[in-house]
Amino acid sequence: MTKAARIVSYFIAIFIGPAEWIFGLLQTARRHRAVTLGLLAMILLALPHRLAAQADCLACHGDKTMQDAAGHSIAVDGGKFSASMHGSLQCNNCHTDIKEYPHPDHIAKVECKTCHADEASKLTGSVHSSSKEHPCTSCHGNAHEIFPKTDSRSAVYPLNVPKTCGQCHSDGAMASKKGLPSVYPHYMDSIHGFALSKEGLLVAANCQSCHGSHGILSHNNPASPTYKANIPKTCGTCHAKINDDYQGGAHGHAIGSGNLKAPVCTDCHTAHAILQPTESAFRMQSTPICGSCHKEKLSTYRDTFHSQLGSLGGYVETARCWDCHGAHEIYPASDPRSPVNKANLVKTCGRCHAGANLSFVQYQPHANAHDRHLNPALYFVRLFMNLLLVSTLTFFVIHTILWLIRSRFDQVRKKSANGGKDA
Repeated sequence: MTKAARIVSYFIAIFIGPAEWIFGLLQTARRHRAVTLGLLAMILLALPHRLAAQADCLACHGDKTMQDAAGHSIAVDGGKFSASMHGSLQCNNCHTDIKEYPHPDHIAKVECKTCHADEASKLTGSVHSSSKEHPCTSCHGNAHEIFPKTDSRSAVYPLNVPKTCGQCHSDGAMASKKGLPSVYPHYMDSIHGFALSKEGLLVAANCQSCHGSHGILSHNNPASPTYKANIPKTCGTCHAKINDDYQGGAHGHAIGSGNLKAPVCTDCHTAHAILQPTESAFRMQSTPICGSCHKEKLSTYRDTFHSQLGSLGGYVETARCWDCHGAHEIYPASDPRSPVNKANLVKTCGRCHAGANLSFVQYQPHANAHDRHLNPALYFVRLFMNLLLVSTLTFFVIHTILWLIRSRFDQVRKKSANGGKDA
């Protein structure tokens, strides 16, 4: 569009655009006689300037091919802008340095914090504080087409949040530049991502559910919802019953007392690649997860029938740690509420082994053949078998050596008897 054409369009928009709108309003008022003259006067006095201002700008910027000197599009879709959250504003409410037409080619950067001071304040202290590399529009999209977060067209609508965050937190230029982990594909393959993208469940956890929106802090910051001590509470906003069970168990008490070595939700389930607990992939990896802290118990478990059967692959129903000890509400074996308390063993084992009785539950799933005080019978049986094995091997080694010596001796003697001919 040439400059002359833009000026002509500008004047047409000034005189015809508002006139058509006012004519339509009068026609409506004529049909609805209940509209008072006072209300009509207020509308006519308040709106023409705004409508004229938008029409003035759209006379040029409504051209889809319009670009600035650098070749960037500066076109505005009037329909989308009117329907957006900013549609009720005058253009110079944001572009405050534009006072007249034609305006300068270089205009000042729009400051969103003028209206959104609270959000800007939170953003300043967040991991996204660099407005140059992370402006508001990088998450919310085109400033002229911003819709409420409850609108499916919004970039921060729950179904769209993972894709919006994934623009940076996925394999790409920003991830490589900042050393960001590529978490987007892991999330999309997780139970949360599946529920959101495949089932369309708006209540499924997305990035914002755990990390927040504007005041996103590093997971090393104690104020962050993803700081280790805060993770149970963060996950508990959705998984309330599980959080209650966890807080009542040994792990929850440990975290509550300030022991950050105790496991939280993400230690067992991971942060982004969360699997359905009933899936074979999760069951197969659950024992090593528990064993990363309980190393001694893992070594004794690996000696048992349960572990050896499960390690063959395919036997996903073989008892894992949480099948016996519980998953979240974990208590010491001395606690009457624990499923591995002596009083509860018949019931616990009976879930898999029908007909289990007191004799059956004498089985020791963590028997330690190296601990004389804990398992004396097993200790001495192991000692005897090891001694028997060493003795047997020693006897045959000595026997073999003596046999070789005897064979060589007979060979030399036979040679001497034949005059050296049969050496």
